[in-house]
Amino acid sequence: MSAATFPDIVYRMKTLFGAIFAVFAAGAFFLFFSPHTLTINGQQTNGSASSSQGGNLSVLPETSNPTSSSGTAIKSGVSDIEKQSQLKNPPEMVKAIYITGWSAGSYNRMTSLINLVEARGLNAVVIDVKDYSGYVSYATDVPEVKTSGAEKELRILRPNELIKRLHDKNIYVIGRITVFQDPILAKAHPEWALQNKTTGKTWKDNHGLAWMDAAGRQTWDYNIAIAKDALGRGFDEINFDYIRFASDGNLGVIGYPFWDEKTPRHTVISTFFSYLRQQLPDAKISADLFGLATIDTWDDLGIGQVIEDAYKYFDYVCPMIYPSHFAAGFMGYKNPANYPYEVIKYSMDGALKRLLGKPVAAATSTATTTAGNATSSSASSGINYRAKLRPWLQAFDLGAAYTSEMIQKQISATDDAFAGSPDKYAGWLLWDPANNYKNFK
Repeated sequence: MSAATFPDIVYRMKTLFGAIFAVFAAGAFFLFFSPHTLTINGQQTNGSASSSQGGNLSVLPETSNPTSSSGTAIKSGVSDIEKQSQLKNPPEMVKAIYITGWSAGSYNRMTSLINLVEARGLNAVVIDVKDYSGYVSYATDVPEVKTSGAEKELRILRPNELIKRLHDKNIYVIGRITVFQDPILAKAHPEWALQNKTTGKTWKDNHGLAWMDAAGRQTWDYNIAIAKDALGRGFDEINFDYIRFASDGNLGVIGYPFWDEKTPRHTVISTFFSYLRQQLPDAKISADLFGLATIDTWDDLGIGQVIEDAYKYFDYVCPMIYPSHFAAGFMGYKNPANYPYEVIKYSMDGALKRLLGKPVAAATSTATTTAGNATSSSASSGINYRAKLRPWLQAFDLGAAYTSEMIQKQISATDDAFAGSPDKYAGWLLWDPANNYKNFK
């Protein structure tokens, strides 16, 4: 078979297994949202970790993972075209869909997704450069990545050609990099990873995934090297995800090789943000944060995320405000997933107020506080932050069937939130881990 068709065959194989995985994942997700005992900062809670504003730190807050990373690897060594430059006229208002490395590596699948982008008036895509598995999507020029084992499951044979294909359509290309959840790097460098003080082995979360110590400069440099490689190929922007401390699993037994457990978590994460900007001074970079970070002014959610810290250093801050991820009782709603406009509007109102340095009122909720080890640095600070806001919106079924109308309500809510401050608005991103977007019509 030709190299051109092999990725499509791999994609179809992945899709078959992905369908099975999706059924399991959906059931597992509802299980995770049901009451269970979870340790957060050494405290036991019934149900998912939550904050005083009623959000939900579920065990997979970034939403369900894309198609399982197990499968047939695509061999490297296929010739690519020359590296590309960034898009000359990038859009001010990004309207994007998320695409896994597997989808991006399939020519036919990308044809379908590009057609969707054009038909719906979109102008951007977010493509995995390194996902939750720790694998990179294509062969990089980074020696540390090659020796880590992260290139053993390649999904995109010709990344430069893919970028040119998208740029030729005037589509803005964002590369997504998951940072501190990284089983591959943890295996290659267990001395940089979270340790289990009870067993002496690498600590793993409830899904068996390993995490890196967020204070480790070696991990910072590893991810920055990947970001520089992507930018050098023509990716227009780098989107950083999983930029936080672990929240899912037995946190009480974690041993940190670098963090002193005295420095506040949000200080560690903020220092990382600052370092990213120093190392990528001219790049367009964005940060994915928990949706609850838009309105929680009491603490860092126990994971080190304070939205003002991101406002200081990133060009775009992307709260993951999926309505299905807010706990029952948020804003007084039994099932917030049924109220996409209200949840999105309230969250983005809060995010905008904090970007403008204005105080934020708490939402009515029955939830309880789980972490109080940090405070917001912002309200009424008067700081002129560099960032604009560009949220992730829900395009997958969870908590409710997300029809085209439900998706459009989220977009409308985002538009309405910025009616008075259009200069702080940078668009929106749609997340569907299966990349179907069947209801986005």
